[in-house]
Amino acid sequence: MGPADLSHALDGLASDDARILVGIGTQDDAAVFALDADRALVQTLDVITPVVDDPFVYGQIAAANSLSDIFAMGAEVMTAMNIVGFDGCHHSPEVLREILAGGADKVRECGGVLVGGHTIDAPEMTYGLSVTGIVHPQRIYRNNTLRVGDVLVLTKPIGMGVMSTAIKADMVATDRIPQIAAILAQLNHRASQIMQRFDVSACTDVTGFGLAGHALEMADDRVSIAFEFDALPLIPEAIDLAAMGIIPEGTYNNQTHVQSHTQWKDEPDDSILFYDAQTSGGLLIAVREQDASALTLALIDAGYAHSTVVGHVLPKGDFPLVVL
Repeated sequence: MGPADLSHALDGLASDDARILVGIGTQDDAAVFALDADRALVQTLDVITPVVDDPFVYGQIAAANSLSDIFAMGAEVMTAMNIVGFDGCHHSPEVLREILAGGADKVRECGGVLVGGHTIDAPEMTYGLSVTGIVHPQRIYRNNTLRVGDVLVLTKPIGMGVMSTAIKADMVATDRIPQIAAILAQLNHRASQIMQRFDVSACTDVTGFGLAGHALEMADDRVSIAFEFDALPLIPEAIDLAAMGIIPEGTYNNQTHVQSHTQWKDEPDDSILFYDAQTSGGLLIAVREQDASALTLALIDAGYAHSTVVGHVLPKGDFPLVVL
């Protein structure tokens, strides 16, 4: 399902309850519900199908993907609940235990508490979390509050959709898979905490809509965003695999939706990766230009080795996205 389909499905469902600070009426990463003047709940959920064969690592990746929306909003995780579609006809209960153990490992890592969940029999394996976090109502990071002059910092590499598809097709070297899985399983928790030390105007996490789709949401018909394509931290193998046609369907859907909103200065052969549907991608952070270098260095020091400046925010132009 692409962004346009999702917007149509949600049309007319928004509530006017004054306690809803962020709801389905916008394209933000999570919902925010005010409790009082100092506390607001942040809620999200997500599930994915397996991206690696190891069930424990799959659980870690799926959990990291689900938790990421909480971090993009600048919140801390409180509780999480498992959501499982389990193919019990082809997998043993031990596989389920390992998946849940991987998820629990990531919930604990960010200081959250796993409190239960729900499992159904399903022909296709799915796993993820329903997550509740907490944030001060005045310290919420939205995804569409960019300032002209800000620069954009990305914390994880691009190409994970292609790599995940290639892993499923046994087209990735065995010794390379753990390195890719480690990036997928890396939490955005510490990156979220670090960005709060700087003058950040907006943030989102890059997931299924790809860098292009999430950037289009950030522009929100208010500003334009210029990307330096050569500055994008692309996974080298993903470039070669994409050239071979190893591209997930979601990436093509993103391209169809976003390409008419994008102006390319000189579109390269590997431009499809701009639209690549990510799993457990990084944070895309809009920060004051004078803070960009310090933020990037702090992220790298904290283990986000691919962190880099990828673009900047311009006054609204003819196209929401410009790729130089």
